[in-house]
Amino acid sequence: MRLAIVHKDRCHAKKCGKECIAYCPRVRTGDETIIIGESGRAEISEELCVGCGICVKKCPFEALDIIQLPEELDTPVTRYGPNAFVLYGLPQPVAGKVTGLLGPNGIGKSTAVKILAGQLRPNLGIFDHEVEWAEILKHYAGTELLDYLKQVATKTIRASIKPQYIDFIPKAFKGTVRSLLEKNDERKMLDYYAKELALDTILDKDLTYLSGGELQRVALTVALSKEADFYFLDEVTPFLDIYQRMIAARLIRELAAKHPVILVEHDIAILDMVAETVHIGYGKPSAFGIISRPKGVRIGVNQYLEGFVAEENVRIRDYPVLFETRSHESDVDRETLMTIPRMTKSFPGFDLTVEGGEVRRGEVLGIVGANGIGKSTFAKLLAGVEIPDGGKKFDTVRVSYKPQYVTADSSDSVEFTLRAVTRRFDTSYYQHEILEPLGLMPILQSEVKNLSGGELQRVAIALCLSREADLYILDEPSAHLDVEQRLVTTKVIKRAAEDKGAGIMVIDHDMYTIDMISERLLVFDGVPGKEGTARGPFEMKDGMNLFLSSLGITFRRDKTGRPRINNPGSYLDREQKAAGEYYYYNAAESALAAEGSKEE
Repeated sequence: MRLAIVHKDRCHAKKCGKECIAYCPRVRTGDETIIIGESGRAEISEELCVGCGICVKKCPFEALDIIQLPEELDTPVTRYGPNAFVLYGLPQPVAGKVTGLLGPNGIGKSTAVKILAGQLRPNLGIFDHEVEWAEILKHYAGTELLDYLKQVATKTIRASIKPQYIDFIPKAFKGTVRSLLEKNDERKMLDYYAKELALDTILDKDLTYLSGGELQRVALTVALSKEADFYFLDEVTPFLDIYQRMIAARLIRELAAKHPVILVEHDIAILDMVAETVHIGYGKPSAFGIISRPKGVRIGVNQYLEGFVAEENVRIRDYPVLFETRSHESDVDRETLMTIPRMTKSFPGFDLTVEGGEVRRGEVLGIVGANGIGKSTFAKLLAGVEIPDGGKKFDTVRVSYKPQYVTADSSDSVEFTLRAVTRRFDTSYYQHEILEPLGLMPILQSEVKNLSGGELQRVAIALCLSREADLYILDEPSAHLDVEQRLVTTKVIKRAAEDKGAGIMVIDHDMYTIDMISERLLVFDGVPGKEGTARGPFEMKDGMNLFLSSLGITFRRDKTGRPRINNPGSYLDREQKAAGEYYYYNAAESALAAEGSKEE
């Protein structure tokens, strides 16, 4: 079975020599295998295409995909049209459980949920006429989804959906936080959720002025407060600190005791803690997606990271996601790049104290701490955006800064935007170390204002690393990136630190990202919204112990090396807290160390 995919946002027929048509063997024999349609974009006949793949290689914008699929693959759930995305398989909502949906961006997770929520009718791959529900239900006869889809067909299913991109909320609803929450408080849980998610202080605040973290908590509250048969939560962790993520996880588990919940999440530590089963989404982003059968969450996450789905006998990735301890070694000899001066910065109701420290050349310094404790203010002080109370602007080194919240309304192309900040755009180094790993080649001709959240994030990271600087500061680079993109981004950032001989600071709440990328750690503690203190830098183990102890959270590694959060109050959680080891506690090593101290 062959699929011919034309990515409409990448096909720019007016800017190319129509290489797809010029080099197609079937076109040369007189067949109209590829034409430029009325939309001004390429159209490929899947019946006439022989699958040679020449057009894919010749397209200068990487707008085409020719994909060979096994004939045994089931009938598609839906397809958006000729040469468009195809989805196979659907997740199964289960009453009383949180079902995780794990996969890269653009693999069809949101499409699957729209079908389950009744917002999109599956067409079984037929798009020349509307497929009736009778035919759809006949296709699903004898499956676990039949009864559920019958309710979707009769419109007796009510779904509550928390969207992925929360920045659209202020555009869709005008008014205060209180007015939005009261309008959606169908379960009469507003007071409870407002207290648990610390929304009490912002209830009378206009939605337009909320931060990303505040918007995320408001969006989650709205979704949880509705009376529904099925809850779908799309990325609840971006812009939330680890403590807020733990609270959100607990609230989701409470809701799932009575209602089926499907959770799409790229923070595997939280997904692993909340979900009981998980579906893996795989395929080729924006081309086709396959939703696997449900698996136990530990097995499913490990298979996803390994890149091999055993039950389906499918390799979904050419490489495994590995969690190395190499970057945590403390014997790396590095030259000091700069000294962080002691600084203070006060705003009405908030005080920040920076104790000082040093940044080394070639290292990636992780920065952790709760929201509202001064991390972004610290970054702005180093970037010269803010001036410390002493009145002296920090200018001892050149700084390139990527802010936490990335927005864009420019109609310039991605290529034009990048060329404006670097002269190295045409070099092989820039192509192989920035453009290709961050997946920017296919979107170079796209306008910045039309990019998705994940695409915009990757462009912002590239912009930051493209500038000539001594110190690079990236605030929440993992937001809206999937697991593979986070892995690649950490490698790009680490290589940039080594190649440039620069220092790089990464502020992030994703413990996997911090674990993979950091050599040392700068820890912020204090009272969120009132006072914060920057301490360190520390070696990883010391810094993480200080940070996690303030949150009352413990981490462990499983046999694969994957970081996992211990369930609060569990045996391992209590054991690690008693030993004062909150970060990757090894009971055997601790016992040997204790025995050795007794002998001494």
